[in-house]
Amino acid sequence: MPDNTAFLEKVKKQGSLEDIYDARDVTEVVFRTMRDLMNTDASDRVESELRQNDGSVPTPAEEQQKEIADLWKDTNPIVSFLSRIRPPLEFDADTFLFRIRQEASLPKGVSPETVVQAIFSATKDELSQERVKEVAEFLPPKIKQMWQQA
Repeated sequence: MPDNTAFLEKVKKQGSLEDIYDARDVTEVVFRTMRDLMNTDASDRVESELRQNDGSVPTPAEEQQKEIADLWKDTNPIVSFLSRIRPPLEFDADTFLFRIRQEASLPKGVSPETVVQAIFSATKDELSQERVKEVAEFLPPKIKQMWQQA
């Protein structure tokens, strides 16, 4: 497991998930859904801030940052390419949560709202206030409220 363990442990604990592998899988789906709402420049700024590496030998904390940024990136090269050339998608909070419910294989009894809140909280801990505000601008109202409360 890459060294994003502390981040994933937060998601696991706050999201009522069984292990960090579930936390990783759910985080990737939530991040993909968030990226779908964002323009490419904003998504790149989030990734860059999550990565925060000045080129020197990374400290353990910086290495963890890199791994969190890797969760942000789409691992499917075709989807990644298409998302860079298409405009941001527009959908409401119900669709956002439906996608998490359908794509994230949530354990029985765990709601999409619970895991989204956990991922939002862990992610906001890694971002500057400027980036937190920028991300909020792309989210549907109910999801934006969850982001702000996380």
